[in-house]
Amino acid sequence: METFLVVAGQSSVRRAAAQLHITEAAVSAAITYIEKQLGADLIAKSGRGIELTDAGHVYAEYCRTILGLMDEAKTAVQKAEKGRLRVGVVATAGESVVLALLASFRERYPDVDLSLSIHPRDELFLELRHHETDLVIAGRPPRGAGLVVRARRPSSLVVIGSPAHPMNPMTATWLLRGPGSGTRDTTLSLLDQLQISPPTLTLGAHGAVVAGAREGLGVTLTHNDAVERDLAGGLLEVLKVRGTPLDRPWHAITTKTPTPTAQLFVEHIVDEANVGRAAFVEG
Repeated sequence: METFLVVAGQSSVRRAAAQLHITEAAVSAAITYIEKQLGADLIAKSGRGIELTDAGHVYAEYCRTILGLMDEAKTAVQKAEKGRLRVGVVATAGESVVLALLASFRERYPDVDLSLSIHPRDELFLELRHHETDLVIAGRPPRGAGLVVRARRPSSLVVIGSPAHPMNPMTATWLLRGPGSGTRDTTLSLLDQLQISPPTLTLGAHGAVVAGAREGLGVTLTHNDAVERDLAGGLLEVLKVRGTPLDRPWHAITTKTPTPTAQLFVEHIVDEANVGRAAFVEG
């Protein structure tokens, strides 16, 4: 299964063999064996590489979940205080909300094997569903995804711009995050509600978008707690735009069967005595 997923990810037997440090013949033999066992073609030639068939896409989803569960099982049987915790966050939360929580958690539980990954919202939820990460902090998960919100933290989306470069939000350039970003989707929805079609500029990451707003490239929609220092220092200001601010709390999300260490982290972030104003509210 692992070999198949590498082939699927690389779209090439040759590149998969290089990554796995085995021969191309060994990779091809492994894929052929799986196909014979399943009685289905999983890959097909596409130009110089390969692509997954419909059956291959289905099988890849199962492989990710099975391997994720097998890996997760090792953590599930360990004591929470000595387990592993893989936290996934969207960029905005990673820069403004999570670091203080991780620092206090590590100080409190130094034996936990802690890791942090930053990805777009859609990718994070997919990884969580496949048990490839243990807990995600992001916006609300999609309905029907089988994920559970364990805690929430208030936050609002506001439109910001540079006071040194005054702009009319109805005609100014709007700075956008990359595809897969929940804030990007919300921004485009807001523009539709306002019935305006201003110029847009995609800068990708949260940090780049905020920096662009500071430099006067345009205006943008972002979480208020992500720009507190810039607002306090007068580098940015909140602009009055109909329909804003938008109530968009942060959510701490797990699968229906969280690991003991993930549960321990949730207990930590809702403990106001330990984390102060950064605390989430349980449930």
